[in-house]
Amino acid sequence: MAAAGAASANAAETTQTLQLPTLTADLSTQVAQSAEATQQAAANYQLRAERDAAAANAAKQAKADLADAKKKAEAKKKAQEDARKAAAERATSRSTERTTLAASTGSSTSTSSSTATGSAAAVVAFVKAQIGKSYVLGATGPSAYDCSGLVGAAFKQVGISLPRVSQDQSTAGTQVSLSNLQAGDILYWGSAGSAYHVAVYVGDGMFVGAQNPSTGIVERPLSYDPPTGAVRVL
Repeated sequence: MAAAGAASANAAETTQTLQLPTLTADLSTQVAQSAEATQQAAANYQLRAERDAAAANAAKQAKADLADAKKKAEAKKKAQEDARKAAAERATSRSTERTTLAASTGSSTSTSSSTATGSAAAVVAFVKAQIGKSYVLGATGPSAYDCSGLVGAAFKQVGISLPRVSQDQSTAGTQVSLSNLQAGDILYWGSAGSAYHVAVYVGDGMFVGAQNPSTGIVERPLSYDPPTGAVRVL
């Protein structure tokens, strides 16, 4: 009996010992699978987080780009509107200037010298004699002139040597009002000292100048292209 009991106990113990490796292997497999699942879940979570962050950044950048584009569009529209207003103001100012000059020319006929005498008459006669000749940049006669070349040649006829360029000719004499012009005065366009064009006032609201290559030397009324100022050398 004792021997049989001992044998049964050993058999049971042997059975338990044989089952442990199977249970342990299953448990190890389950743990490994669980760890792999956990890692995969963590990787998926990280991937989603990165995608969400990227989408949020993209949306934020798109919003910023849109705001910047709107700001630039508004700035461009404002600049165009300002330019349009400035152009309209310049056109209005130019029109007013022409009207004012025409009125002042008409009202000042009795106080302005329409008939040149002495040296002024010689200057006027000279520039009128050049009407119809060509405009050539840098030319000083006798067959062609530029604007300052014509003025310089005219005053040379009466023994007066003027500076060569219009900038200097615009400060060569005494500044006079456009409402008190006398025949023989030098008209200039632009600022005194930085004028870009000069001509000679010949009386009766007219001037003679070497205008440009297309017109050559012509006689025009002051209202055609109102000068900025005038100087008197004679």
